[in-house]
Amino acid sequence: MNSDRFSSASGGDVVVPVSALNRAIASMLERSFPLAWISGEVSNFTRAASGHWYFSIKDAQAQMRCVMFRGRAQYAEFTPREGDRIEVRALVTMYEPRGEVQLNVEAIRRTGQGRLFEAFLRLKAQLEAEGLFDPEHKRALPTHPRAIGVITSMQAAALRDVLTTLARRAPHVPVIVYPAPVQGAGSAEKLTAMLDAANARAEVDVIVLCRGGGSIEDLWSFNDETLARAIAASAIPVVSGVGHETDFTIADFAADVRAPTPTAAAELVSPQRVLLLRELDQRHAALARGFGRLMERRAQQLDWLARRLVSPGERLAQQRTHLRQLAIRLASAGSRASAQARAQFNVVQMRWQRMRPDAAAQRVQVESLGRRLEAAFARERERETTRVAGLAARLEVLSPQRTFERGYAALLDAQSGAAVRSPASLKPGKRLTVHLAQGSADVALADVQPRLSEGF
Repeated sequence: MNSDRFSSASGGDVVVPVSALNRAIASMLERSFPLAWISGEVSNFTRAASGHWYFSIKDAQAQMRCVMFRGRAQYAEFTPREGDRIEVRALVTMYEPRGEVQLNVEAIRRTGQGRLFEAFLRLKAQLEAEGLFDPEHKRALPTHPRAIGVITSMQAAALRDVLTTLARRAPHVPVIVYPAPVQGAGSAEKLTAMLDAANARAEVDVIVLCRGGGSIEDLWSFNDETLARAIAASAIPVVSGVGHETDFTIADFAADVRAPTPTAAAELVSPQRVLLLRELDQRHAALARGFGRLMERRAQQLDWLARRLVSPGERLAQQRTHLRQLAIRLASAGSRASAQARAQFNVVQMRWQRMRPDAAAQRVQVESLGRRLEAAFARERERETTRVAGLAARLEVLSPQRTFERGYAALLDAQSGAAVRSPASLKPGKRLTVHLAQGSADVALADVQPRLSEGF
């Protein structure tokens, strides 16, 4: 049954059961009020045998009953007590059997924790955007530190855990504690001062920044911006071991390595003495085996050299014999080469004698060829002279000058120099150049009387 049915029935006589009314009110409440955070003081807290939590939250003017079912309550970080200031993330609903409005709680936290977490997220986002947490800025932890620094409170249980772990794993490595409070007013500044002091003294190779678990308020000193920047700027690698495995702080992100617990941080920075001794024994055994093999190879090489070693007198006799053999071979090789060269020279000399030219006969032949060449040149010149004379005579006959001497003339346009071939191109006033047998003249036409061509 919904609100529309109630509104339509309000003017009639429809009877509505209480259960239906409560169901409709509960549905309307769940639709009208979204999931929200509500703050107040705890009162009348009860844990039922089923595991459900029942309590009320109140302020100075009002209160509201709350229920947190077992499936949600088992994941709560703390159990509220009478008078605690808390914030609940809840849905407004109604317990239909009694008609009571209540809050169905899904999550619970202490008052102020939400604001702290939001501040934590804002600072984390800011520093991450600046690149303070980039992996390339992280420094590697030393494999064999000469000294380990621990920054924590002298009264902290985490210090005892760290010192116990270091004494068990690496009793040979000295530990220097830089005491500083790990919570409360001014603790972040003192932690930062101790970190700066450790860097200034440069007496340790790695620093462990640690404390035990606690609420977000207890761990808030490790969410300080100044401390985070000091960790990132530290020249000495820093391992953060703050709280439990589920606790994260800004110092964890700024540190070079984040350990889930202080004990785990101590294990990260300390080489295990037993393993180091075992590795040392293995390396010693390997070195001994290698040295033994080297000695065996050297002894074998010495035996081989001893077999090759001969007495100096015997060695000189061998070299003297070898030298005589070389002298004989050298003499034989010299005489044989000289005989071969002499024989080859004789052969070449005979071939040259056979191939030697007869200079007198060749000279007579050259003189005969010279006379024949001169006669051929004379006949050729005579023929060419005759041919040139004939061509000159023909050219003389065809010369324009001879044509002019027979009474002809050549008319050229005075401007273009083109020959005048048609009477039609002759106009009164036209200037012409006339070429005659004894020269040329420029004339201007006064009158032109064209005639048809009738020949000469």
